[in-house]
Amino acid sequence: METSPSEPGKPATPWTLRRARASDAEAFARLMAEPEVFGNLMQLPFPDAELWRARLATHNPPDKADLHLVADVGGVVVGSAGLNTAGTALRRRHVMDLGMSVDLAWQRRGVGSALMEALCMYADRWAGVLRLELTVFADNVAALALYRKFGFEQEGLHRGYAMRDGEYVDAYCMARLHPHLPRWSGTPA
Repeated sequence: METSPSEPGKPATPWTLRRARASDAEAFARLMAEPEVFGNLMQLPFPDAELWRARLATHNPPDKADLHLVADVGGVVVGSAGLNTAGTALRRRHVMDLGMSVDLAWQRRGVGSALMEALCMYADRWAGVLRLELTVFADNVAALALYRKFGFEQEGLHRGYAMRDGEYVDAYCMARLHPHLPRWSGTPA
């Protein structure tokens, strides 16, 4: 189902949120070619559309809770965000990892918020997720503000977490717990 995240009485947004698909590979390669975008992610320079085609072909498998969305403006992908299971450990199946990227021209225009809102709604209402986790570079002020807006809290600091443009950069680990503990709606005992 494709959705445009606007409410009645509010101006329509220019983007549509939809699941990512393998045919978005060229768009992902373009998005990840921006140094300001890939530099704040765990991506490397010189992205390749074939690499993205292979990655996207395995996203959104029907038998998993994973969800990868894009913000699409007239057929152009301007943002991407996804939830992935935190691993195969049975005791961590209540956790998902979150990652996102937004085209420079579309940053601070609501795309990130729309993607976050959709992912949080999916996690809270449909996927049985109690804990969302992410890692963000400590100097990525805009991303930190966005994550805090959606209830993520800093839980720790990873010193020298990753190399970015020849320097080791610190990162925060952040998490968001389900805003309401799930409850049984059945008949009381």
